[in-house]
Amino acid sequence: MPFYLVIVKVPPNDAYIVSATRTPLGKKNGSLKNIHPVDLLAGLLKNLTDTAKVDPGNIEDVLAGCVTQIGEQGANIARNAILSAGFPESVPGTTVDRQCGSSLQAAQFAAQGVQSGFYDLVIAGGVESMSRETIGSNIFPDRNPITKSIEDRYSLEGNWFSQAFGAEQIAKTYKLTRDNLDEFGFRSHKLAFKSRDHFRNEITPVKVTKEVEGQTVELDLDYDEGPRENANLEKMRSLPLAFNGLELITAGNSSQITDGASAVMIASADGLDKFDLKPVARFRSFSVVGVDPITMLTGPIPATRAAIKRAGMDIDEIDFFEVNEAFAPVPLAWLKEFEVAEEKLNPHGGAIALGHPLGATGGRIIATMINTLKSAGKKRGLIAICEGGGMANSAVIELV
Repeated sequence: MPFYLVIVKVPPNDAYIVSATRTPLGKKNGSLKNIHPVDLLAGLLKNLTDTAKVDPGNIEDVLAGCVTQIGEQGANIARNAILSAGFPESVPGTTVDRQCGSSLQAAQFAAQGVQSGFYDLVIAGGVESMSRETIGSNIFPDRNPITKSIEDRYSLEGNWFSQAFGAEQIAKTYKLTRDNLDEFGFRSHKLAFKSRDHFRNEITPVKVTKEVEGQTVELDLDYDEGPRENANLEKMRSLPLAFNGLELITAGNSSQITDGASAVMIASADGLDKFDLKPVARFRSFSVVGVDPITMLTGPIPATRAAIKRAGMDIDEIDFFEVNEAFAPVPLAWLKEFEVAEEKLNPHGGAIALGHPLGATGGRIIATMINTLKSAGKKRGLIAICEGGGMANSAVIELV
């Protein structure tokens, strides 16, 4: 008797975003420097479950992005944040490092768990206190993560891949001038400061202590500290170069060192019914790509193409785009490739003004994208983030 194997492709479950929030972003050694990064993330976990009126014990997992996993951010910060938030000990957590896209990757893993039927209710997010755990402090000079075979392949001569060098090479490839980069940095500050009230819709305030007129006071910080009200293009043009041997990259056209956290609650259709939740959006598609680790930061371009293709859409069906402003050449090169209207790209500024708390940025951008779509009465947005080591991830989300 013949045997037949029939393979049926089962469409994935929808992964819905119930809510997305973030802390205000604090400048280096600013208002958030005295808050332990575990507690920074824990506050958001508690806020998400309190706002949704969900018993924290029903959260099946917490996935958190964090890049500098050492010291206060070591030993699985996701699990420590769960315990700090007062969640039941039964709630597990894990920490993800896909460099600057870590919390977007955490959301992707969480959503894929929902799509596969493994999760009904999960939280993804991320945290980085760059004031307390300095970028690169988990890379020790006597224990280089770059092996001899990698050095030989890329002629590194013992050096780590340089993101700033990659940004400059991209600028030169796409014929971007120092003026182009500085003007984009100025745009970011202008848009972000103008959007201060808009951002409050996505921010969970954080209690901080500050010196006001010689007295220490406690207040709720509900705005980002990075955007400059008095940003001056001529001053930005006069800033010194930030890296030896480079000709274009300055502090004014690069992302700021920043403290912050983000969190996103994601549910299946069954989870929405079971816990009486209303979704605000759903994930249409994801992508993750690798690119040349020397130029490194071109990844958002193929990641965008892959996410749009997987969503079965054309780029003109996307209403807004958020391409992380790690350095100004990254979104500017992306813009040259896709030729979308500039007003659709980072319409409220980006990391040059707001800052880039590495492990938290992806979740921050998810919250910002949802806020932007809702306020503009639009439907679909695409997020793309370049990453250290020559990678990028992207996601298409759609309001429901």
